[in-house]
Amino acid sequence: MVVYFQDQHYGHLKSQCHQERRVFEDPNFPASNHSLYYSRSPPGVVEWKRPQELVQSPRLFSEGGISPRDLQQGSLGNCWFVAAVSCLAGDPSIWKKVIPSPEEQDWPHSDRASPHSGIFRFRFWRFGRWVEVVIDDLLPTSGGELIFCRPGQKGNVFWCPLLEKAYAKLIGNYEALDGGSTAEALIDFTGGVSEAISLCEGNYGPEEEKKKLFKSLMKAHSRASLISAAIRPNPHQGIEEVLSSGLVTGHAYSVTAIRNINLHSGLLSLFRTHKLRLIRLRNPWGSGEWKGAWSDKSEEWKKVSRREREKLGVTVDDDGEFWMSWEDFCSHFTDITLCRRVNTHLLSTQKTWKEESAFSAWKQHDDPLKDRSGGCPNYKTTFLHNPQFCFDVTLDLDNVLISLEQEDRRTQRTAGGGENLPIGFFVFKVEMNRKYRLHCTPTKVTSSTYINSRSVLVHTEMLKGRYVILPTTFHPGLTGRFLLRVYTDHTSHLRELTQDVPRPSCMSFMVGTPRVVTTITVHAGSGLSVPGGGRDPAVYATVHCEGQKVTSRTVKGQNPEFDLKAIFYRKHPKRPVVVQVWLSRWTRDTLLGNVSIPCSVGESNKTSVLRLQRKDVTSTGYIMVEMSSSSDLTSL
Repeated sequence: MVVYFQDQHYGHLKSQCHQERRVFEDPNFPASNHSLYYSRSPPGVVEWKRPQELVQSPRLFSEGGISPRDLQQGSLGNCWFVAAVSCLAGDPSIWKKVIPSPEEQDWPHSDRASPHSGIFRFRFWRFGRWVEVVIDDLLPTSGGELIFCRPGQKGNVFWCPLLEKAYAKLIGNYEALDGGSTAEALIDFTGGVSEAISLCEGNYGPEEEKKKLFKSLMKAHSRASLISAAIRPNPHQGIEEVLSSGLVTGHAYSVTAIRNINLHSGLLSLFRTHKLRLIRLRNPWGSGEWKGAWSDKSEEWKKVSRREREKLGVTVDDDGEFWMSWEDFCSHFTDITLCRRVNTHLLSTQKTWKEESAFSAWKQHDDPLKDRSGGCPNYKTTFLHNPQFCFDVTLDLDNVLISLEQEDRRTQRTAGGGENLPIGFFVFKVEMNRKYRLHCTPTKVTSSTYINSRSVLVHTEMLKGRYVILPTTFHPGLTGRFLLRVYTDHTSHLRELTQDVPRPSCMSFMVGTPRVVTTITVHAGSGLSVPGGGRDPAVYATVHCEGQKVTSRTVKGQNPEFDLKAIFYRKHPKRPVVVQVWLSRWTRDTLLGNVSIPCSVGESNKTSVLRLQRKDVTSTGYIMVEMSSSSDLTSL
């Protein structure tokens, strides 16, 4: 579904222009200083000109489509945006979604054709939906030159300046583009999820870890993920300072290729490896390149065949694109942004994911049970006030991507706002049958960092079970909307937990209402006696309480770790909870033993090692359980 920004419909507006024989001028984003800056005046006289006033034969794109060489950064500090656009240009499946019907939008190739109506449209993924933005083609110039993004080598290709204008309109004006984030732009171009990788803070010093990262990035790039890189300036360096190596600090480079090159006999005498890891990057300035090994004019390329160089697209032009070895890359660059285009197509030959998403908000309320703005775990008394979301991992071990995105606040910059909230999230493993909100903090499984970016991401592996995510702002009392997305191999059934305790039903007066809440964790078994004497039995545990049953995953061994958690809202507190251990078989499962556990109200995290019993056997082993019970239903 496509939403039309400011209710402007491209087809309707274009038809009006043709009927009235006029060129489109956008009343919602006029050719004025208000569309340029919100905090300062333009540097000099600004003239708004259409592309045909700047070049003789403007084109939206070249004959072969669009290319990273079609653009150069202008005077605005938005290399992050230009780097993201360079990534976009390398993949037709992406840019054809951002630039719909490009042939239809292009200028006529014949003088006999009808004049162009001066209207264009672009689409961006914003907060869970695709938004279409309509613009006119009036572009800001100074001294006859475009002020902001400019056409690249060919000089007459204008898709990038027009795309930049549409993006500026979407978030308020051109100045709002200053000092943004490549990760955010990549999300807006793809609807994907972005991950920040720090080469300084991550454990990427050991050679083996560097190899793993290279392999991971190469696989991601082959699956159409978009990647950019930057060099964090040290205290003695300035932003966008050109180093002796030719690289620029605080500057976003797009990654355009990642390759393993087989080295042949001549090279094998110089390098003690059969393969060389190379990465190709592009400077959004359109010039200024790496000067070290494997740069355009370096001696290393003379030892590679012409055919191999052509295959890699090696040129000696100062076009801003260059190769460098992976080792040099890791030595000079500090930060990587990886935007994964998560594949959810069932018929795809590549890895597919199941996507679940939910919209919600951090809201303030005086009632603690209704407050949804609790802040991070530093604020222990309010942390669990935050929105809570439950999801299931149904495989024994599953890959999980979790993305939290707040609503973009850059659109508020013209009104004096526009600063993102510091956001993050925590993930807890909870009881297999939990349906209600957490009221005490379980053991953490994973968490994101807290950062004032538009989105944060965690990519991890999780064991089978039920989990609860708490998206939070860093400080309590902050408000805002957010989108939570969870990707797993199998459907996760993501849903928000809104109730604190079970609600009374119309039958409550007959069957009663819960009086006690009890949690039980079956940690592990030990010394299990298995019929037939098997050494590596497949066993599982079950917990039974007032007609409810919760089952663990199946694990192997005579000393299994079940890690089975269950919660029960009990109407009959005097009835015991029963735990059973079963042997899993192809034909019929066999009961190894059970134990009945009385649960006293007021017990908190009581751990016991109990002997399993069966009628025909004195002892079949032991289990370790942990229990808590309370008459306050909102305590667990």
